[in-house]
This record gives sequence, C-alpha cells and structure tokens, in this order.
Amino acid sequence: MRSHSYDDVLAGPRRKKVPEVPAEPGLVVEDPASGYCGAVVKIEYGNVVLEDAKGRHRVFPLAPAGFLLEGKPVTLVPFRAPDKAPARQVSASGSVRVQGLKARVARDSRIWVEGKHDAELVERVWGHDLRVEGVVVEPLDGVDVLADRIAEFGTGPGRRLGVLVDHLVPGSKESRLVEAVHDENVLVTGHPYIDVWEAVRPAAVGIRAWPKIPRGTEWKQGICDALGWGQPYEGWQRVLSGVSSFRDLETPLIGAVERLIDFVTEPTEEG
Repeated sequence: MRSHSYDDVLAGPRRKKVPEVPAEPGLVVEDPASGYCGAVVKIEYGNVVLEDAKGRHRVFPLAPAGFLLEGKPVTLVPFRAPDKAPARQVSASGSVRVQGLKARVARDSRIWVEGKHDAELVERVWGHDLRVEGVVVEPLDGVDVLADRIAEFGTGPGRRLGVLVDHLVPGSKESRLVEAVHDENVLVTGHPYIDVWEAVRPAAVGIRAWPKIPRGTEWKQGICDALGWGQPYEGWQRVLSGVSSFRDLETPLIGAVERLIDFVTEPTEEG
C-alpha cells in the first residue's frame, strides 16, 4: 500500500474551484447567508448592489464563493462591457465609407460634366462612391459638343452615359441641346445655376449670397471682381476649399449627380 506524503496529509482534501462569473447588470444571484435574492445593479467600491423583486436595493461584498447562481456557488467579478463597434464612417456624399477600398476596374459607362470645375467638385463630394462603383467622370469642355461626343462614344447596354449640365432651365441654350438627345442609354440631368460655383451654398464660402452679375460680363470674373477674389482660378480655389461634404451643396445639384450615378451603375442584362 502506497503511503501519503507528508505534504498530502497537511493539505487535506482538495476543494473544487468555484467558477468566476462577471457581475453583468441583470444577473440574478442569491446571498446564501441571508437568503436575499436579487438582480445585479452595479458594482462599486468592492461591493455589488442587488435589487429584489420589489425594487429594494442591498449591498454585499464581493467575497470569493460569496453567491449562489442557480443554486451553485460562484464568485462574482467585475463585469466589463464589450467594446462598442466603431461608428460607421461616411463619405463626403453621406454614403457608408468602404474601408480598405481598392478602386474597382473602370466601367464602360461614364459620367460627363461640362468642365474642369464641375469634375473637381463631383470628385470632392462623390469621389469615394465613384471609385467603389468604378465610374470615371470626364469633362466635356462645353455642352455644345454633346451630340457629337455621344455619337463618338457609342452607347449600348452596359455602356451608358450620364451627363451633368449647368443652367438646365426651360428656354436656355442648354435645354435645347439636351432636348435633341434621344438615346435610352443616355441620361442628362442638370441644375438651374449659371455655373457649378453657384451650386455651392453661400455659407460654405463665407458669403451671404452669390452676387448678381450683369449680362455681358463673364460670370466667373464678375463674381471674383464683386467679392475681391482676384482671378477666376483663385476664386475657384476658395469655392472648392469651402466644400467638405454634400451639405455644402444646393439640393438640385445633389439630386442631379445621385441620379446619374444610379443610372450608370444600374445592372443590365449584359452588364
């Protein structure tokens, strides 16, 4: 027969380890000494506050094996709430920003805008969305060439064109040119402003309103002269730097661009 070692005799019978349970608010436990049963409210100063069925609170020390959970001894330990999920980041257009984005291969479809300033403004607000969708924005350098450019491009299913036009109001030169376009794979939208500058909210560029420029005066130069902004290229930098999101733009421009993006990214039978 094997004899017990001296250490074994002194140690006596081994006790089962009592499980540790996080004192999560709402967890119902019992104090075995008093028979008090209640739900965890909070932990403070090394004690746990329990609330019984009548809403009364009692405070108990967080002692080892100090409580019963479903009739079994447990040691309550402080509860640590899980880290909150990081807030969703949004792009300048208000859409959910795609993290770790790799630009998609460009679609055959395109969005055309009248000029360089229009393209830069669209990029500033919708650039993230366009890279997600693989849509390229190109300047037309004037709507006068629209019909010829459409013919050269060669539209079709999966090869659509979205066109953004300035000053698209009834009776304007722009509206007459647009009315001549009859192609189901081309969508033309626009805004009522003389130039895309004016589609930026005045408050975004620190003015009360856009000045009224007399007929016969080049509009951008007239704006710069009226506001003391120097030359148009200097004025444009002021305008562009004032735009950080869609909230800095007038609603007609926002709606016009959003419709174009939807149109050129809409799934087709061949695309």
